[in-house]
Amino acid sequence: MDESHGALTVSEAAAAAGVSTHTLRYYERAGLLDHIERGPSGRRRYSDRNLGAIEFILRLRSTGMSIGEIRKYTDLVRAGEGNERARLGLLEDHRDKIVASLAEQRAHLAAIEKKIEIYSDMLGVQPALTRR
Repeated sequence: MDESHGALTVSEAAAAAGVSTHTLRYYERAGLLDHIERGPSGRRRYSDRNLGAIEFILRLRSTGMSIGEIRKYTDLVRAGEGNERARLGLLEDHRDKIVASLAEQRAHLAAIEKKIEIYSDMLGVQPALTRR
């Protein structure tokens, strides 16, 4: 981090977020990130606020939200007050999709654990402990 400016370079921000510099530039081009300051040399300088936005975008992406849906959300945020109900609706819809996905994953896990139990019984061994 460049202490004189109190902001991170694109490489430092990418490392802090656990993504590539290409990903950060893509998010910016896709309209997901804004208010990226530029230093005197014209290079990007990422603030704590930017890093928070990146973290939330990564959470949305990791849980299956499309770039288009994230853009809708960030456009609403960028537009300011007065559209909180729309933001809430987008996030509630996404939450519902995550909850459904988790239920489906639990059902898949239960089926796999049943098979492990069957094979463990056939072989007369204790099933390996779940790695969680």
